[in-house]
Amino acid sequence: MRAAAAAGEGDQSRAMYELCALLLTVLRSSPELGGGRPWPRQVTAAGVASMLLGASVALMLCGSVTFMLGFFLMPWVIGLACVFLFVGFVTNLSGIWRAIILWLAAGADACSPKVDSASTCT
Repeated sequence: MRAAAAAGEGDQSRAMYELCALLLTVLRSSPELGGGRPWPRQVTAAGVASMLLGASVALMLCGSVTFMLGFFLMPWVIGLACVFLFVGFVTNLSGIWRAIILWLAAGADACSPKVDSASTCT
């Protein structure tokens, strides 16, 4: 099992090494060695414009996908929030009833005949 994992890691590292070597070969190729059309040495305005256009299109596409995911998931989020709100209310319901009963009991004890006659109960 370990040998298979090591072989998989070896394949990945070898593929990464070959990809980097290919990239460096393409970047280092010079037109004098028969490498076709020479690359421009200066960045042109059209190059900058096309780079910015590509970046803005990529951001718009990613933004629309994010918006659509949020749009479709919002009902689930609202539903889950309502469920948590209901569970919290039910959990605190016994505490609320206990507080009401104790408040009513304390009010009834304050006006009981066992207490002083100086009490202000009606």
